[in-house]
Amino acid sequence: MVAIRWGSLVVRATCFTSSLRGPCREKAIAAEHSLEAAKALQGCLDVPKIIANTFNNAQRVSVTAQKRVAATGLATSTYHFDHQGKRGFSQFINNYYDDEGWWALALIRSWDVTHDQAYLDMAERIFEDMQAGTDDRCGGGIWWSKEKQYKNAIANELYLSVAASLANRIPDKKQRYEQLAKDEWVWFKDSGMINKNNLINDGLAIDVNGRCTNNGLTTWSYNQGVVLGGLVELANATGDPSYLGEATAIAKAAVELLSDENGIIREADRCEPDCGADGSQFKGIFVRNLHYLQRAAPQDAFRTAIQKNADSIWANNRNGKNQFGIQWAGPADVGNGPNAATHSSAMDVIVAALAIGRQGRFR
Repeated sequence: MVAIRWGSLVVRATCFTSSLRGPCREKAIAAEHSLEAAKALQGCLDVPKIIANTFNNAQRVSVTAQKRVAATGLATSTYHFDHQGKRGFSQFINNYYDDEGWWALALIRSWDVTHDQAYLDMAERIFEDMQAGTDDRCGGGIWWSKEKQYKNAIANELYLSVAASLANRIPDKKQRYEQLAKDEWVWFKDSGMINKNNLINDGLAIDVNGRCTNNGLTTWSYNQGVVLGGLVELANATGDPSYLGEATAIAKAAVELLSDENGIIREADRCEPDCGADGSQFKGIFVRNLHYLQRAAPQDAFRTAIQKNADSIWANNRNGKNQFGIQWAGPADVGNGPNAATHSSAMDVIVAALAIGRQGRFR
């Protein structure tokens, strides 16, 4: 419990010495909320130990993954245990490039926290496998799976984000990773997946003549999110602020079009409250990456959205155990929640609110 006590002391000390009583109080409230929510998800916050345990044991899971895409574009995942002892995820590799991209990003963030070189080395190895999923079909990009039947938004956004993130963390390979990220973004923004409303549909349809067009499937919130983090990393790598401008256009559209009349973000296509295990985390992914963009290119609209949703989650979407459900407007017990997926998704918002509280008010 050391980390929890330390976080609380830091916030209190900051507030005690601050002359900005309004922002100070916001920081204290957000910090207490984030700590209470974290305790509900993870009883003891020894972060390096948790990361190391996940890194070591995730590769020993004897399962293989299968995914199915519904008519709306919502993917559902099933996992089959291999009783012969085969490692399903050795070195975090499986048949789906988006799964690999999620692991690579998580390992990069783990390196940010611990500076354990093993995490960054593994992220590189994963990215090398992802590169094998790129080709010239549809003019470029990465396939969703190793069956090479579908080019979709999330796999390509993850490919962009991993490449740009590696460029910012491995100086002697910066030029190579930066160029891969730049090439991916050039392809992505011209692929047709970004629609006329500046929202990103799920992927591309490939007709019998090999022509690739926007498939018109759901504009899931996470597809509006991962790209933001990727573009922030690319702007950092290149020093080119135009990437932040492109990210801001997508983020503004998402905040406007995915929010209800009270400014509370809801999942697209009336998914809530039954979004499945994967979809239950989509909104948190969006806000996590919206915070990355807010840190790099602040906007009043983004700050307001993050704070408003964090306030609603705490006031309306929390049960007696400080667990959060899927609908940020509440109540917490709709659908199958609260569960680890809905709770961790909402925690992304609470943590983002704490982080922007440190930035102070806009002048």
